[in-house]
Amino acid sequence: MKLHNAMWPGLVGKGTDEGQEPPISLERMLDLTAAAEVDGQKFDGIDYFLFLPHTNPEASDDEIRKIADLIASKGLAVGSLVAPIWPGTVGDSAMGDAEQQAKFLSAVKMACRIAGIFNDHGVRQYGAIRIDSAEFGVEKWREDPKANTQKIANTFKEAAKIAADHGERLAAEGEICWAGMHSWKDILDLLEAVGMPESLGFQADLAHTYLYLMGYNAPEHALLHEGYSDEEFYAAYEKMTDKLRPWTIDFHVAQNDGEVHGAGSHDKTGKHCPADDPNGKLDIVKCSGYWLKDAEKRGIKHICWDGCMFPNATLEDPHTWNTILDTMIKVRDTHCTSQTA
Repeated sequence: MKLHNAMWPGLVGKGTDEGQEPPISLERMLDLTAAAEVDGQKFDGIDYFLFLPHTNPEASDDEIRKIADLIASKGLAVGSLVAPIWPGTVGDSAMGDAEQQAKFLSAVKMACRIAGIFNDHGVRQYGAIRIDSAEFGVEKWREDPKANTQKIANTFKEAAKIAADHGERLAAEGEICWAGMHSWKDILDLLEAVGMPESLGFQADLAHTYLYLMGYNAPEHALLHEGYSDEEFYAAYEKMTDKLRPWTIDFHVAQNDGEVHGAGSHDKTGKHCPADDPNGKLDIVKCSGYWLKDAEKRGIKHICWDGCMFPNATLEDPHTWNTILDTMIKVRDTHCTSQTA
């Protein structure tokens, strides 16, 4: 099982607005990843955000090949890609009108094209293409939950067909800010409505799925309440993972301290924490095991760290990445039968 680091922490929450820190370049994120080392072990690769300023999703084939050369020159592979499906990028809401849905599908096509270039180059040999509903917040979805979930499902079906035609699989991210995907029950309903598990599965993130348990943005589907015991936690965790694990084709190691916060147009989203955060709610290694049972039978060949919206000083600190890598190694060695898949 390969160990990857995500590139998007250098971009998400960064920018030019007042109070925002500047983005960290792709090459700097690659260098920080490549430099991490624990007892002679290093990261095998990265998961990649198809988003400016790291990448123009409309870049030419030659430009994409140069990026592949850069990544390979650092001794890193590429795994899963994040499609630029949101309003304000090249995409739009999967729950929107025909024009918006067409933009969403166009963004998926762009991601598949780039995946193909990386594959042909040789820097990428595994991984999925991550999507979500690209519908920020859940209030509009709540106006007609059944119909709106079906709208998203119809768009996802077309996206899955596009991915399949390119030899790719889509992984729908479970996060509480995405309409129709904001609780464990709602994402399960959506996945079942799409009904194409060979082409579209689930991308589980330890931090985001913790908030599924607590019912943020969907109190009616809460499996836990504040003050829960360890016994109650793991009973609820097993219930959730038993439902979602069969769909899971992409997995993010992460930590969460139970907080939620707004971020731009997001209607509450989870807060990633450092791997050794003393306020972290999760036993990362133990919780990872619930998602990684039979992982390779579901085509999972790598796991990826996800830690968005860390301060730049944290991201620039080599200790951050060594601590993360050490945690990833423990997850792999505890739960993954193959280290070379």
